[in-house]
Amino acid sequence: MTKLHDPDRLLHTVHFESPSHTGTLLCGLQALRCKGLLIDVTLIAEGESFSAHKAVLASCSDYFRAMFTDAMKESRESEIRLNGVTAAGIRLLLDYAYTSRLALTLDNIQDILSAASHVQVVAVVEACSNYLQAQLDLDNCIDIATLAEIYSLTQLRKRVYRFMCAHLSEFSRSPDFQRLSLIQLEHLLACDFPVDCSETQVLNIVIQWLKKGGERCQASALKILRRVHFAEIPERDLESTLALCSDPCISRLILLESCFQRKMKQDRNEVIPPLVNSRGMELAVIKVGGFGLGGITNEVTYFLASSGKWRHLTSIPHVEQCNFGTAVLDNELYVVGGCFNQSLQENIHPFGFRYCPQANKWSTMAPMHRERCRFSLNVVAGRLYAVGGSNETEEDDAHDGDVCLCECYDPVTDSWETVTPTSGSRSQHAGAAWPQTSPHLLFISGGLDRDLVLSSMLCYDQWTDTWQTKAPMLSPRADHVMLTIGDKVYVCGGWKEDEATGGRQLVDTIDAYNVAEDTWETITVVPTPRYHAGIVSVQSKIYFIGGFHNDALFDRATASVDCYDLETNTWSSKDKYPQDVWEHTCVTLYVPRCRDDMEVLPLAK
Repeated sequence: MTKLHDPDRLLHTVHFESPSHTGTLLCGLQALRCKGLLIDVTLIAEGESFSAHKAVLASCSDYFRAMFTDAMKESRESEIRLNGVTAAGIRLLLDYAYTSRLALTLDNIQDILSAASHVQVVAVVEACSNYLQAQLDLDNCIDIATLAEIYSLTQLRKRVYRFMCAHLSEFSRSPDFQRLSLIQLEHLLACDFPVDCSETQVLNIVIQWLKKGGERCQASALKILRRVHFAEIPERDLESTLALCSDPCISRLILLESCFQRKMKQDRNEVIPPLVNSRGMELAVIKVGGFGLGGITNEVTYFLASSGKWRHLTSIPHVEQCNFGTAVLDNELYVVGGCFNQSLQENIHPFGFRYCPQANKWSTMAPMHRERCRFSLNVVAGRLYAVGGSNETEEDDAHDGDVCLCECYDPVTDSWETVTPTSGSRSQHAGAAWPQTSPHLLFISGGLDRDLVLSSMLCYDQWTDTWQTKAPMLSPRADHVMLTIGDKVYVCGGWKEDEATGGRQLVDTIDAYNVAEDTWETITVVPTPRYHAGIVSVQSKIYFIGGFHNDALFDRATASVDCYDLETNTWSSKDKYPQDVWEHTCVTLYVPRCRDDMEVLPLAK
């Protein structure tokens, strides 16, 4: 033993921790409880007695910790009566305190939740909330909502009402829907979650609830009807609904409230979005793909004016790619074609994907007839039009060099069909739909015909399937963007060939095309022109997001966001994108405001 105390011998400290100690401790405490040893308190609920140790209760319950340590009179008593909780709930809660295990079922969940909430066992309350969320369906959603409201389970309550709204059409047809209390229905209509039906259907759902609820519910009709978005109900639908409503009192209130809301909407000059229903939705600026400091990315991010921040939305479900076409049809994002690198070679593909923001899901669509990248994709009268671009067979097919091949996608049949091509090849061009005439038109401008930067513009008539030549742009452009805003089509960004050096030269103007007069004019000069910026319009504003200022190898990219206001003819700088980004595309899309909090729970199959 003397060697152990040798001062010349360096001793190492060893820290020992037994992984089984926690389990051993709990087993020992449970054994003491079962044998009635060292018991210092008895809990009484519904006339039943339960022996326990104050130290164990205080260690896992805020309620008992305060009771036994804050000089309350109960701290000196050996019996504690618990009112408002069941014996079954206390029994199961004590089992958890001594074993860390708890079996939750639909039969015992209310007893356990009541007891855990009463004595403030937070971990069990959270477990009950998660269990109820997992069991959520149309048959029990009202009961779960009621429990969430009784026990102030805020997140669970949000989940339940989000679920009800997401499946409102089916939920409203179930007998249980009439069990909603006045307060619950009012909250359902006011909580601003996306719904799966039109506002006309929402009104009919409210009318049926009011009729079946009797005089008591009808007395609160105005309170409920104020939650209906009448400005989004077409006048013809409103007239039909009023004609079918047999209650004159409800009809009169509907008429009064609808007139009031429509007047308020007109005063604010608000535009109803092209959605089945705008409840819970907000227009977002969407950044799709592109390049960043980490290289190519398939990430899709979004910006809401209400939050003022960029957030992750989703990712394109494909190998990382670029030079694809993007478009928005019926508030769904389409990403079609593009190219990716494989073994240091560019691979061009024809495949497409469709993203639904309400369901937060991607689905595949029929591939184009031919692979494309660096092409234009635009929506015209409910169809997608893919025009021109580059493909892998151009060099081998002499015919492709003489025409710009085009095709059209029908989302109803999920199929593509060829349309009349344009003369000459064209890639890295821009397109914009013109929906203000009948038939709707498609304009195509600029781009490259092999190595020549074009200034020409063409117009496609979907009714006659023909192309017409229009007045050329004021300057050749490639890799630019066309935007339809109000009564004009605007061209922004892009580059042309520098006649002196043969290199690329940024085009620093925004030019506007007057469709009626077939004329162009320069609107403004871009203060910081860029290559490959994301350019998008929101109402009367044009945003330039990211891009790079020159062809230098280093320090060329930017994250800055500049905005041009057409109404005031002024430029302003906005908060930067979170990182440098370029060669991305930007669109606008309505997304759920609540998507940061939760996802829509699917119906069980």
